[in-house]
Amino acid sequence: MRTAIFVGVVAALSALSGAAAFADTLTPAIVDPAVAIQKSLANDSMASVQANAATIEEQAAKLGRPAAKIAEAAKELKTTTKIEDARTAFGKLSEAIVGYVEAHKLTLDPPIHVAFCPMVNKPWLQAGDTIANPYYGKQMPTCGSFKK
Repeated sequence: MRTAIFVGVVAALSALSGAAAFADTLTPAIVDPAVAIQKSLANDSMASVQANAATIEEQAAKLGRPAAKIAEAAKELKTTTKIEDARTAFGKLSEAIVGYVEAHKLTLDPPIHVAFCPMVNKPWLQAGDTIANPYYGKQMPTCGSFKK
């Protein structure tokens, strides 16, 4: 009986140490679709927004309870059909992702940056060095700045 408990504890600790090894970066399975959504919205497009949101929801669910806000926001975004609604939902998703990154002290692999739009007071993840605002798209493409 004691041996079975010990084996169970060792297995649980091994699983936790594997999770800890992952904990310094956010998975590309969440970052890449978030950046793809940002690009679409910055170009005033809904192209693959729902599909990428569904991917984020699925991947966030794999991270468990700490990523529940990401999964919930992605679920909301995947149901949108109008670009205005998608931008609002994307703001919630971006806040959840950036909040997760900050809470877990994660790093983002370059060239991914956290950008911020002062007009809507929301962040987003973006690749590259030129601001491409997903909240205003072509109306105000360079509104915002990168967080340092």
